[in-house]
This record gives sequence, C-alpha cells and structure tokens, in this order.
Amino acid sequence: MGLAIAFSVAATGNAHADSKLDNVIDSALGTPYRTAGTSLNGFDCSGFTSYVFDKLGIDLPRQSSSQYSAGSKIDKSDLRAGDLVFFNTNGRGISHVGIYVGNGKFAHASSSNGVRYDSLSSSYYADRYVGASRYMSTYTYNTVAND
Repeated sequence: MGLAIAFSVAATGNAHADSKLDNVIDSALGTPYRTAGTSLNGFDCSGFTSYVFDKLGIDLPRQSSSQYSAGSKIDKSDLRAGDLVFFNTNGRGISHVGIYVGNGKFAHASSSNGVRYDSLSSSYYADRYVGASRYMSTYTYNTVAND
C-alpha cells in the first residue's frame, strides 16, 4: 500500500512532497490570479515566485523579466527543483515565470486557473519556453528543495 501511495504522489508531479519548497507551494495551490498580487489573496506569476522564495529566505526581484536577468542561466536538461522557468506568452519577451518542481512539472500562477502545476512539455508551455535561472546554491537546494 505504501508503495502505491509513493507512485501516486510521483505521478502527480510532486516529486519532493516532503521538502520545504513543496510545502510552501502546496499551501498556495488554488490561490486565484490577481494582477500585481503578492499574497494568498491572489498572485501574479512573479508575485507567486517571490512569495515562495521569500518563505524560503531567498530574495527575488519582483518582475519576471528581472528574475530571469538576475539568476544564473541553466540548460533545460540541468533543471532541478527550485529553478525558475521562463516563458514568452505575449510575444514581447519574458512575460511568465514558474518554479520547476521535478518530473517535468512546474508550479505557477496561471492567469486563468490560479496557482497550479503544469507540464513543461505541454504544447502551450513548450512552444513559449525561453529559459531557466537558478537562485539556490547547492546547500540551499539540499536544505529546502531536496527531500
């Protein structure tokens, strides 16, 4: 039975269910989208990433384009939980950000569905993917994002 539960959790994309990162994200799931939102009353995409990282003791710039510019660029093949993933959803450069959680999934504040998980390989996000940035040192990753 325990093995079945473990496989069930892994199938949902929540690869690090016991990490501090996932606990903070899980506490925000379902929060509605709100332009310029930075709290559990409502988030925009960069407000969500800033909120999560603040709860982990990491400061991020407020806007998605600034978050992209300030982080250390990494290849998609090197993604690990806690890396930020960026998208061009409006045709004018970086316009959306989420937090990679593992197993090809990321958490973000969707303008239509609020805070949720999605797949990087879904056609919508795969077509709009721009890149990824890392803010967590290996020590911080092992402390907050790795179970």
